Amino acid sequence: MAFDGFPPFISAQLHYLINHFPDKIKVEQVLSGGKSYTGGLDRFTLLIPYCLDHIKWDVIYNAEFPLAPPDIIFGREDEDFHPLPMAGGEGEGDLKSRTKNILSDWKNKDPTRLLALILELRDQYMSYQRDRVGEVDDDRLKFEINTICSREGIEMHISSGSEKPEEVKFAVPLMDMNINKMVLGCPWRHPQKIYLQIIYPVGRKYASTPSAPRLKLMSTSELRALFSIDDVKLPSWLDGMCMAEYLPHLEESLEKQVLEAVSLIDIRRRFIEALAPLFGRPLEADPVFCRKATFLASSGSFVFLAHFLMSTQFPKQQPTLMLQSSQHISPQGFPKKSPFLTEYPWSPRWDVSQMAERIFDFLVEESLNFKRFCNESQPQH
Repeated sequence: MAFDGFPPFISAQLHYLINHFPDKIKVEQVLSGGKSYTGGLDRFTLLIPYCLDHIKWDVIYNAEFPLAPPDIIFGREDEDFHPLPMAGGEGEGDLKSRTKNILSDWKNKDPTRLLALILELRDQYMSYQRDRVGEVDDDRLKFEINTICSREGIEMHISSGSEKPEEVKFAVPLMDMNINKMVLGCPWRHPQKIYLQIIYPVGRKYASTPSAPRLKLMSTSELRALFSIDDVKLPSWLDGMCMAEYLPHLEESLEKQVLEAVSLIDIRRRFIEALAPLFGRPLEADPVFCRKATFLASSGSFVFLAHFLMSTQFPKQQPTLMLQSSQHISPQGFPKKSPFLTEYPWSPRWDVSQMAERIFDFLVEESLNFKRFCNESQPQH
């Protein structure tokens, strides 16, 4: 990501932040603060991942005084968040002391400084939200917090407003598994994780029975190449259940499904290898997840590409096929393609060699239909 227009010291700190933050962090609303100063951009908004959402913090440098640390402006809803110790305050705590030390010992030529500052402030923000949730007058929430406080990585956030009732959101990382290491040749920069989002409405004293929480399974976006959480059915939340009871069963089920998803990579790879004796060596193939492959094929003098697209549910779900002519161009200037093809003989119980043979037989006939389609739709001169 380029940061043209920033003074070199700000650009270096931003580059380091983007490349070393443990999750994906975004930069928005880049501005220059001075009307008379022409030294470049010196302020921006950071979208910082927190509790399966983002918090927005404005970072304001003063390019005219490069030795000074930046000011950080927090969101309007967090006006009670005070990460620095108050003057004359007692018991400021280790986190606030570390933040104070980072700012007092600021070195603008050190590219790591902004990252260190944002990480410390985020840790403080997490503690601030945890304290706020702990102050909620709701016995069930207090019980939930006490029973899961030993789990690492849980984040929580309380939200309220005039237009919606007060509620507490938990982001619970699931499974103590390093998914990245399970994928050979893993291309992911960030650790891939699965979370359970649990949203509790804050209880009212007169409520006869507590409302069930809202549950949603979420994951880092890149994990979809291996495993889609959309295919997971969450267990039912029974009356009187708590997180400490619910999470072990969910994690056990998820762990089995992730391990199966990893094992399916090899089955897809063997299927692509089984196509090679019939179609020849693939022109292109996804070497990591084995979700795509393209072969050059022919029917007489008609030459075309055969694209194979495989879901994470392969072989339960058959590949989607698409043919692309190398000899016919549409009026818009693009190679002519067939619709997606999924109606052909298939059984997930077949050996991969039989799957490949049945698809080859199908395409022998389908290529004639595709050639006819290309010729009939070709403009006559």
